[in-house]
Amino acid sequence: MTIRRLPETLVDRIAAGEVVERPASAVKELVENALDAGAKRIEILLEDGGASLIEVSDDGCGMGTGELRLAVQRHCTSKLGDGDLERIATLGFRGEALPSIASVSRFTLASRPAEGEGWQVEIDHGTPVSEGPAARRQGTMVRVADLFGKVPARRKFLKSTRSELGAISDTVRRLAMARSDVAFQLVHEGRRLLDAPSAGSLLETARVERLGTILGHDFADNAVAVDLEREGLRIGGLAGIPTFNRGAADHQYLFVNGRPVKDRLLLGAVRGAYRDLLARDRHPVLALFLEVPHEFVDVNVHPAKTEVRFRDPAKVRGLVVSGLRRALDAGSHHAATTVSDAALSSFRAEEPRAPLAPEQRMFGETRLGFSAPPSARTGTLPEQPGPISSGAMAPGPGSGDSFDVPSAEEDLRRYPLGAARGQVHESWIVAETSDHLILVDQHAAHERLTLEKMKAAASSGGVKVQQLLMPEVVELSEEEAEAVEGHAEALAGFGLEVERFGPAAILVRGVPSILGQRLDVKGLVRDLADDIRSLGAAHSLKERIDEVFATMACHGSVRAGRRLGVAEMNALLREMEITPHSGQCNHGRPTYVKLARADIEKLFGRR
Repeated sequence: MTIRRLPETLVDRIAAGEVVERPASAVKELVENALDAGAKRIEILLEDGGASLIEVSDDGCGMGTGELRLAVQRHCTSKLGDGDLERIATLGFRGEALPSIASVSRFTLASRPAEGEGWQVEIDHGTPVSEGPAARRQGTMVRVADLFGKVPARRKFLKSTRSELGAISDTVRRLAMARSDVAFQLVHEGRRLLDAPSAGSLLETARVERLGTILGHDFADNAVAVDLEREGLRIGGLAGIPTFNRGAADHQYLFVNGRPVKDRLLLGAVRGAYRDLLARDRHPVLALFLEVPHEFVDVNVHPAKTEVRFRDPAKVRGLVVSGLRRALDAGSHHAATTVSDAALSSFRAEEPRAPLAPEQRMFGETRLGFSAPPSARTGTLPEQPGPISSGAMAPGPGSGDSFDVPSAEEDLRRYPLGAARGQVHESWIVAETSDHLILVDQHAAHERLTLEKMKAAASSGGVKVQQLLMPEVVELSEEEAEAVEGHAEALAGFGLEVERFGPAAILVRGVPSILGQRLDVKGLVRDLADDIRSLGAAHSLKERIDEVFATMACHGSVRAGRRLGVAEMNALLREMEITPHSGQCNHGRPTYVKLARADIEKLFGRR
């Protein structure tokens, strides 16, 4: 077999296989070219999910006749004038997109510069067909028809029209998020899928406006602003609060110097920032914009330019995690508004039933499971009981060693979470403010309070240990016991003192005092053994401290099914108001639902 030079048309088709995987890839390249040309308005027209037609028009600087002819030849570009691949400031730079797309479609390129006449060229699957004058305004128009029409092997791998259209829509939305100063319009067979007018600038306020337009007002209403600058790097954007989450990670939009990317380092940093705020099968919604010096990042690592490589990955990860945690901490005291909407939508009117018997109409325990506190029956508050569990109701970080419960004479409804009025099914606290009804999940809420207190104690010098009068023996498998023993030193730093007790058991001598007297020691150790084994040898417990604390906090919190007094319920509400992330439990579920009085009136037809 002899070596020979491949024909140029075949070379272009091979290159197209790397650059143009599907219609969305072609749209991405064409829109990026328009942005690099300084466009302020970009219109995308589609047919058949982009397989039959893609047309991208812009009002950018345009090209003269000579430049237009060069643009459809491989490795011809205006974006690397100095040839420096270390400081790439444009979205495109390879000079491969247009010739690659032209090699697998019926391709038309028409353009006109500010000073000059319009011109166009036509190419049919790599073969030039014609060129000549074109009457058009300043800017460029690219028409891609019958994509992969003469490459059946590639054509048959295209998915359904809906799937291809979804991929294009996602691509355009990401590019539109990055450039709030550019107007975008996406139309498919006469139906407008996106109409994002220019917000006028790239300032943060304009960016937030654009994100609200594209991702919806629910996202904007349930997100916090991220803004942190450190050592020449900056992270900005919006991050959804933990209770505003999704079941898939495809609602995370990441940008580096305005370039949409899907980078594993950044995604890992996002997971780290939300680690103790979301369940493992839930994912945050966010749009983050990382700005770094051009020489700090290498974008020339993938033909599609969707991956990047940073000079100092650890610095980038630290910036992203710190920026997200600061933003989430600052906006951590509320649950998503969509939680309340979902709760209201689940209410429905029922058919009238037979009247309840007199004994069923009394306050107290009824078949409906409502437990009214003694004050509801007598008109007075009961005596204040002790804390919910030994040490567990101690205040949050920085609030001292005792908690002042408001006096009986004080109107508790003025507080954000209001005054406790009762308990439902010994699991949910009912409270009211002057204009809201609030339902609190007592276990979820106290679980978050306990976790935040443990984290604060650890960061300030260690968790206090409560020695057990009678050490507890926990039976495990030999493998589980070995795993726990191997991390005994780390567990001691968290307030849990353990040692090996035979081949398949662990002896517990001390537990974190904050977890109280009602702690299920055996259940805690078994769950920790599962956690330790799932972490694997590559991670120490200190690296995954939040998971360990979350497991401990769950076991040391007030359980559903426990009756609370009024003072205990009010103390819990006041504690939530000053504790970070109290709007969601350690697994990302909401700790309370807040229903407006006006919405409740609507349920009963009063509005």
